Amino acid sequence: MKLPYAEPFRIKMVEEIQQSTREQREQWLKEANYNLFNLKSSQVFIDLLTDSGTGAMSDQQWGALMTGDESYAGSRSFQQLHETVQKISGYQYLLPTHQGRAAENVLFSVLVKEGDVVPGNSHFDTTKGHIEFRKAHAIDCTVDEAFDIENLYPFKGNIDLAKLEHVYQIYPKEKIPFCLITITCNSSGGQPVSLENMRAVKELSDRYGIPIYFDSARFAENAYFIRQREKGQENRSIKETAREVFSYGVGMTMSSKKDGLVNIGGFIALNDEKIYRAASNFTIIYEGFITYGGMAGRDMAALAVGLNEATEFPYLESRISQVEYLGNKMIEYGIPIQKPIGGHAVFIDALKFLPNVKRAEYPAQTLANEIYKEAGIRTVEIGTILADRDPDTRENRYPKLELVRLAIPRRTYTNNHMDYIAAAVKNVFDRRDEILKGYHITWESEILRHFTVKLEEA
Repeated sequence: MKLPYAEPFRIKMVEEIQQSTREQREQWLKEANYNLFNLKSSQVFIDLLTDSGTGAMSDQQWGALMTGDESYAGSRSFQQLHETVQKISGYQYLLPTHQGRAAENVLFSVLVKEGDVVPGNSHFDTTKGHIEFRKAHAIDCTVDEAFDIENLYPFKGNIDLAKLEHVYQIYPKEKIPFCLITITCNSSGGQPVSLENMRAVKELSDRYGIPIYFDSARFAENAYFIRQREKGQENRSIKETAREVFSYGVGMTMSSKKDGLVNIGGFIALNDEKIYRAASNFTIIYEGFITYGGMAGRDMAALAVGLNEATEFPYLESRISQVEYLGNKMIEYGIPIQKPIGGHAVFIDALKFLPNVKRAEYPAQTLANEIYKEAGIRTVEIGTILADRDPDTRENRYPKLELVRLAIPRRTYTNNHMDYIAAAVKNVFDRRDEILKGYHITWESEILRHFTVKLEEA
């Protein structure tokens, strides 16, 4: 008899979570202006809002916390982190930051100026926000396969070379500070980018003199998919694959709260000393001294351990298998999700799920709220509200896909929780024809509105 799969860890500590009634949840949601970000964590039973900083650390990471060096400058913990990042990425210079969007803020302060364009594969919300805040433009060059949820193309995070070359041809070189490759590509459904595509993007970009940077929040998950799906890569270690990936760029930003397996932190890694020196100035202004950059020594120590753990195959197999387990349950129930199943989350197609809700009434936000009311599960809208308004026309931007993301925290929930989630979504799916109206916005911020937007029922 073939032995069933078992997680390569055992549980040492648990945290109690509380269930609630539908009546309570409906009242809490109303008080939160129908924005799930405004809920208290105590009002949530299973929290799938994000996989960022919400995972469980290992015993080795907790041990590293106790040995952290809190020296203001040149701490031992910084050296540990620096050596780890160098081994994994090959990049010589390191600037810690307090999280990923801080890394973007520092790096883009050096590289991005008004009137620039930054091509890439479906830039995520904070990335696009930092670009547009500087009066520049993010241009999506993702392959068309990414926008067909039934297409089983294995690398839906890939950049379309024809789209990218078109950008290179119509804009002068001095207006394109870099091409950004996001691994894995969150906005297209946690989808990976192939090594073959990265090599081709590198070759094309070199011809036009454009450097490549990586948004590396989920680089280990991307390396896992390369090993599983790309011919000729099946026998390589995750660390070997990651090292090759980063060889195609000149630098990276990292939200360590994902594949760093910690609850806070980020960094910039670079090979260009001139850019490192310029970014160091912004690090000191915005974050802190260049050897801590907004992170405590203990957090850098835990991150150094976490990066090594996250780039080991058994951990990644366990993590991504759980996401696949939930996704396959959804498919079994007939729920329209992005296929193939991505690395960190299951993405539901809200337009197919709720065909009776108008685009202008935000069907993905409507679905996310219905899932919360059904079972106390908090998810997040990856749709029109997150896409924000066009910075020039101030009209809503309607993305090709209107998604609800169920982001699975790392090493946190069991498959019993996955069964509960799938059943809850099925219950909403079974009554989808009764859901006819969505929401209107009553207040929104100028940029990144989805975090603080206020809504009312339509």
